[in-house]
Amino acid sequence: MLELKDVSFRYTKKDPYVLDGISLSFGRGEFVAVSGRNGSGKTTVTRLLTGLEYPASGNIFFDGMDITSEDATMRSRFIGYVFQQPDRQMFMPTVYEEVAFGPYQQGKRGADLDVVVKEALHDTDLTDLAKEYPRMLSRGDQQRVAIASALAMHTKFLVLDEPTSGQDGRERSKLVSLMHRLCDKGITVIFVTHDMDIVARDCSRVVVIAEKKVAFDGAPEKLFSGAYNPESLGLSYPPSVILGRSLPGAPYCKDMDVFCRTFLALKGASVR
Repeated sequence: MLELKDVSFRYTKKDPYVLDGISLSFGRGEFVAVSGRNGSGKTTVTRLLTGLEYPASGNIFFDGMDITSEDATMRSRFIGYVFQQPDRQMFMPTVYEEVAFGPYQQGKRGADLDVVVKEALHDTDLTDLAKEYPRMLSRGDQQRVAIASALAMHTKFLVLDEPTSGQDGRERSKLVSLMHRLCDKGITVIFVTHDMDIVARDCSRVVVIAEKKVAFDGAPEKLFSGAYNPESLGLSYPPSVILGRSLPGAPYCKDMDVFCRTFLALKGASVR
């Protein structure tokens, strides 16, 4: 369990608060979207979790242990972070060496090191790119290198900042499929995103940050149910959800495949 308890944050004592008394917890194997308007503080939440920023007040816990004062290096034992521009966190000459860097710093050597690196490369479909220069790869491949680097350190939480922005549909689907595989292994994925299609279709939970607070924390189906107004929080309705609400009974359609199946089923029932 990773927790923020009554956490507030501002950059200096003279600045206004970016976050004010928020509390959140992230459990094993969750696929959690963190969303909100630009500048709402959603990326700040992830930077506080990973130790890149420290709270002005409140505490951060990992499995009940207070890690508020631990830096990013210490937290990298259990939290992996993929930057919006992943090439900025890469400095080794090959993909293999990039993935090996973390576990090497943890003390792994020889066969033990080789095993964890090859397993991480396999899990992220990077085996064929092991000898390539990371900074010359596509953005999608660079993200997977950053993810593999975290997996090689046996991370328990993986944080990604706007990972699908600027990607085509193929790269987006590949990344999301990988996230599901990691969740199935018990890794928690925290996914900062504006992509409401992914939120509706793939995430088990969505956290929305607005006005320095947690404005929503629950299932995507609840957010898009009509009881809430996502647009007031700077979010949009996925097209499949809008179309689903136009059908008899207003069923929740998390993606276009579900909408088409539901539409055809309703049409067939009306014919009978």
